[in-house]
Amino acid sequence: MSSQLQELESKVKEYLAFESPNIHTWCSGCGNFGILNALVRALVLENIAPHECLICFDVGCNSNASDKINANTIHGLHGRVLSLAAGCTIGNHKLPVIAIGGDGATFSEGINHLVHAVRNNYNFVFICHNNSNYGLTTGQASATTRKGQVMNGTPGEVVVEPLNAAEIVLSLDPSFVARGFSGDVEYLTELIRQGLKHKGFAFIEVFQVCPTYNKATPQSWYWPRIKKVEEIPGYDNTDIWQARKIAADLEEQIAVGLLYHNPNKLDFLSLQANRQQRSTTLVEEVQHFPISELLEEFK
Repeated sequence: MSSQLQELESKVKEYLAFESPNIHTWCSGCGNFGILNALVRALVLENIAPHECLICFDVGCNSNASDKINANTIHGLHGRVLSLAAGCTIGNHKLPVIAIGGDGATFSEGINHLVHAVRNNYNFVFICHNNSNYGLTTGQASATTRKGQVMNGTPGEVVVEPLNAAEIVLSLDPSFVARGFSGDVEYLTELIRQGLKHKGFAFIEVFQVCPTYNKATPQSWYWPRIKKVEEIPGYDNTDIWQARKIAADLEEQIAVGLLYHNPNKLDFLSLQANRQQRSTTLVEEVQHFPISELLEEFK
């Protein structure tokens, strides 16, 4: 038994506290099961209880987990979960915030929010489910669908090259970029734990199987191609140029792990001069201000 499983064995009660009575509605074999399992494991191992965190969901198959986990959860609009999570973490920086969205929402409707989340280095973890299609709406091609694939809503085949999620984020001077695979729950758990410990925007892309609509990349396609950064001789995850180099390959040797980490980059709230001497959160500073005198001026 691995050390992670041994540690979880002593925290069964804490793990079960995240259980919801609601029935999972994902397809059999969906990568969402593994990702949700990894997230709960990470929270338990980091001693974060259900009431001590906030999980923000976008719209998509991944967001069907919002009532399948017993924690503080909130839905955002499609492609807008990052701006929602940013507001939450600025309002209460003492609360661990996790945002969850898919490749469709993130790299089409919400790519502008992604750019500014990285740029501003908001202090939260973002788990990007990348199954290379819009699964909730029956398998339309997304911005990360591979060229040549035949998808619902794409007559013939996809004719343009896909976006490389990690390459885009690495081009924006990030502070934390990681990749995982939904089939390797234990390894993904450790990546999420590292993200929870990071102060700043922790981008975690998860390559995820979609057994119903994306037949091109099943588990059997990923396993021989996955390469952990720990297995790359001399790899230095503080070197962004090395990270950009290994992130480029999405076909033959797909690098997973903590690709890049800059713990010295200040997060957004730490850059605000007017907050330097304050130990309270913004929500703790909310007060009641009578406005009756102001209203009198408009009578």
